[in-house]
Amino acid sequence: MINNWLVSQSYTLSAMPSSQKVCIIGAGSSGITAAQVLDARGIPFDCFEKGSQVGGNWRYENDNGMSSAYRSLHINTSRLAMAYRALPMPDHYPDYPNHFQMAAYFDEFVEHYGLREKISFHTEVLKVEPADGGWAVTTRGSGGGEGTTRYRAVLVANGHHWDPRWPEPAFPGSEEFAGEQIHVHHYREPGVLEGKRVLVLGLGNSAVDVAVESSRIAEKTFLAARRGAYILPKYMNGKPIDEINPIVGYLPIAVQRFFAMRGLGIAAGDVTAYGLPKPDHKLFEAHPTVSSELLPRLGHGDIAVKPNIERFAAGNVIRFVDGSEEEVDLVVYCTGYKMTFPFFDPKVISAPDNRLPLYRRVVPIERPGLYFIGFIQPLGPIMPLAEAQAEWVADLLAGRATLPPVGEMKREVAREEKRMRKRFVASKRHTVEVDFHPYLRAIRRERKRAAQPA
Repeated sequence: MINNWLVSQSYTLSAMPSSQKVCIIGAGSSGITAAQVLDARGIPFDCFEKGSQVGGNWRYENDNGMSSAYRSLHINTSRLAMAYRALPMPDHYPDYPNHFQMAAYFDEFVEHYGLREKISFHTEVLKVEPADGGWAVTTRGSGGGEGTTRYRAVLVANGHHWDPRWPEPAFPGSEEFAGEQIHVHHYREPGVLEGKRVLVLGLGNSAVDVAVESSRIAEKTFLAARRGAYILPKYMNGKPIDEINPIVGYLPIAVQRFFAMRGLGIAAGDVTAYGLPKPDHKLFEAHPTVSSELLPRLGHGDIAVKPNIERFAAGNVIRFVDGSEEEVDLVVYCTGYKMTFPFFDPKVISAPDNRLPLYRRVVPIERPGLYFIGFIQPLGPIMPLAEAQAEWVADLLAGRATLPPVGEMKREVAREEKRMRKRFVASKRHTVEVDFHPYLRAIRRERKRAAQPA
C-alpha cells in the first residue's frame, strides 16, 4: 500500500514495483521535455497522448480537443527565454513566434531526440490509481480497446489551460441573453467578431489579444475589466522586454519593480490615462499583461473600457456596475481555466479552486511516485522551468536524489502558501504563480542538496 513507501519519514525508491517503467501523461510542451529527460537518463517510460501530434495547447486545432490556441496567437515571452535548454529555437524565428512556429519547434524537438516513436498517440488515459506501491494506469487506444498497466511512477503533464472556467456565479440574466456567449478557449478565428458589438471580459493576455483583434473588424469593442492590470510592452529600447538586462531578473522583486516601473513610466505612463482602472496591487503581485497594441487602440478610441458586468438586462442589453448599459451581440469570457484531472478519483488528487499543494510545485506529499510537470504560472517562460522540474524528477527516479522528510516537506508547502498569500493577489488565477529565477534556483538547490550523501 501507499504507506509502504514511507520509510523513516522520507521517500525512497529502493523497493520498486515490478514494473520499472514510468508513465507520462500528455505530449505537450511539458510532456515532451519530461520524455526527453527520462530518455537521456535511460529511464524507461510510456508517454500517452490523446491527440495525433505533440504540442498540446500550442497545436492549433489540436485533435485532442484541448487546445486554446487562436489563429493570431503569439508567445509573449521571447524565443531566447522560452526555448528548452536542450534545444534552442531556430535562429530564423522572430522574437515572438506564433503558434504554428511553436508547433514546428516541438516537432523538431521530438525528431531531434527520436521521441516520436516512443509516444503512444490517439491514446487517452482514463484512470490512474495507487496500486501496491506503484500506480495502475488504464488507457484507451484509437480502436476503443482498454488496458491497464502498472508503473512505478507517473508524471502528470496534461496542462492547466484547457478546462475553461466560466464566471462563478454566472451573471444575473445571462441565461436569457439574446446574443452569443463564448469562452476564449473556444475562440479561433476573427470572423466571429466581424461587424458585431463585442464585449471582452478580462484584462489578461488572451483578453487583450481578442479585444485588439476585435477593434479592427467589429462594429464596436468593449473591454470590461474586473480588476486593473499593468500593461507591459513586448519591446523596450529595441529589445524584447525579457532580454533587456538578464541580471535584473536575479535582483529582489522590490528592486525589479523599481526599475520596471521607471521603464513603464517612460514607455507608456499611467494606465489610467488610457481609461483603464488603476491596479489595486503592485507590479508583479499579479500576472502582468504583455501587449504593445492595447494602449494605442485605447488611445485611438477603437476600444471602449467598461467596468465589470452587473447583469444582463432584456434582449442584448448588458448593464455594468457603474450603471451604464450597452447593446452587445457577442460576449467573450476571458475568465481563466480550472485545473482538472479527469483520470484521478478526487479522493486521490484534486485541485478545488485551483489549489494543488505540492512540494516545490511538483510533488504531492501523500502520493509517492506521483509528480506534476508544468503546473505553474511563472512570471516568465514556463518551458525551461518544466525542463528543470523533469531533471529533478529524473534524479529522484534514478536514485541519485531523495526527497526531504515528510514533515519538512509539509512545513515548506505551508511556508510557500503563506508567501503566496503575501506576494500575489488572492484569485484562482494566481494559486500556482511563481517568479521565474527564484523558482529555478529553488529547483537547482533541491537537486544539489538532495544529491549530497546522507
